[in-house]
Amino acid sequence: MTMVHTKKEKAKASRADAYIKQDAKYGAQNYAPLHVVLERGKGVFVWDVDGKRYFDMLSAYSALNQGHNHPRIIAAAKAQMDKLCLTSRAFYNDRMGDFMEKLCKIAGKEKVLLMNSGAEGVETAIKAMRRWGYDVKGIPKDKAEIIVCEENFHGRTSTIVGFSTDPDSYEGYGPAMPGFKIIPYDDPMALEKAITPNTCGFLVEPVQGEAGVKVPSADYLNKVREICTRNHVLLCTDEIQTGFGRTGKMFCFQHNRIEPDIIVMGKALSGGVYPISGIACDDAIMSVFKAGTHGSTYGGNPLASAIGIAALDVLVEEKLAENSAKMGAYFRSKLDSLEHPKIARRRNKGLLLAVEFNEPIAKPFCKKLMAHGLLAKDTHAVTVRFAPPLIITKEQVDEAFEIIQSALQEL
Repeated sequence: MTMVHTKKEKAKASRADAYIKQDAKYGAQNYAPLHVVLERGKGVFVWDVDGKRYFDMLSAYSALNQGHNHPRIIAAAKAQMDKLCLTSRAFYNDRMGDFMEKLCKIAGKEKVLLMNSGAEGVETAIKAMRRWGYDVKGIPKDKAEIIVCEENFHGRTSTIVGFSTDPDSYEGYGPAMPGFKIIPYDDPMALEKAITPNTCGFLVEPVQGEAGVKVPSADYLNKVREICTRNHVLLCTDEIQTGFGRTGKMFCFQHNRIEPDIIVMGKALSGGVYPISGIACDDAIMSVFKAGTHGSTYGGNPLASAIGIAALDVLVEEKLAENSAKMGAYFRSKLDSLEHPKIARRRNKGLLLAVEFNEPIAKPFCKKLMAHGLLAKDTHAVTVRFAPPLIITKEQVDEAFEIIQSALQEL
């Protein structure tokens, strides 16, 4: 059967192709995106340059928990842009204090230190743990050690990729920064054995998102909390992807009713409108930073602060963590009903879900999902994540699941 394309259809195709070719010509090819060019978003949906609508089941790696272009966040950004956007930290501004106070109360900590990207948040946590190790624990100069886990993903800086176990992240960027030990994930005894008198911190993801939504044993965080406390080691949870309602609680560690010493935050802290990150901890740790010892020109700027306040208000007032728990359980029940010989397992924590296959077909599956109107992301060749905005409704989950079923039948 011969396909007949109208001039209008060809024009649309050439428009999308032109954007992709432009990227290839002028941009570094350090990503391999799906071939879709997006131009508009609202709520749980995005539209491409052809006008086709898609479910967004990635949420920019959980930066869009509040949904695309949430009107309250956009209004706050526009209002602040008419007044003042940036001062640097050489001066105070009238928005940062309110933002920090609100964030401290939500995180249950005495102090926050604001940065921009998630990787900057992790770097800040590393600095905090090391300075605490020297100034408070008394570790000899330049001997501080931080323990991390296999299959971690904490960012892309040269320091962070040095303790990654993913060759795509670290290969070609050595030598690795010293002072890090790598242990298996979800193994409290491995943590116990790795600790020495020079250990200042344990950096861990409550759920390993980039590894394929790896959910640890139910009591894992409780055990590592006890081990860290007993050995005078700081427990630092990286909540950049799992925080702000994604897993059904404001922060994922709250499922275990523990308190980490340091919380790393980012992504949904701005509702996807602006890069905002930071750490939260009590003053006994934060006080190791003195004037001039750490900073960021853009960290805590007035525009970021106004956006962050609105983003936090939306999370709390619209009860998005509660909806994540409810819709996450419902979405998981739908995924559990899938029958396909190539599905190996399903995992979730709230609205952070994954389907793992028993062979490397995750990317072809994502392409089929895209063809049916749903955007998701493969990871490590065998796993597909589903992480919609937390505003998603039962009816939208049902509609999205029909797409997943249809795409699965074509595998």
